[in-house]
Amino acid sequence: MVPKFDDDRHVGFLSADISRLMRTEFDRQVSVLGVTRAQWMVLARLARRPGCSQTELADMMEMERATAGRLVDRLEENGLVRREPDPTDRRVRRVFPTDLATGQQAQMRAVADAIVDDALSDLNAEQRETLMTLMESVRARLSSIVTASAPATLAATAAAE
Repeated sequence: MVPKFDDDRHVGFLSADISRLMRTEFDRQVSVLGVTRAQWMVLARLARRPGCSQTELADMMEMERATAGRLVDRLEENGLVRREPDPTDRRVRRVFPTDLATGQQAQMRAVADAIVDDALSDLNAEQRETLMTLMESVRARLSSIVTASAPATLAATAAAE
């Protein structure tokens, strides 16, 4: 007899469901700002790394450069980002958030923080801290696995070609 797999208790399913539910609620609450989740992701990354190139932005977001370019185009049309030439490489254009984007980013961050606070409201301060510590530990471990396996994956891909 095959043991029953309890999806509701599997860490992968739980983390995916939590992420999905938080994104759904976030989208619902920020829809009035007229910014899509994908656009918000661009703005969030630019808040952390203003002046990155579109290629760097695409890499951070794990998407194709053309897709990232279209998102930046739309944000530029809406006055939320500006492109500037790179001072050392004329082929590269750096992307910066505008003051309008900074204001919207602050509003979206407040919404995101409120959603997290609401989601964790059944946990006391000690439980919240434990949860964050455990999540950071899992993320660090997964990051080290991915980093360690990247050269092997690249070598295997090169050998297959």
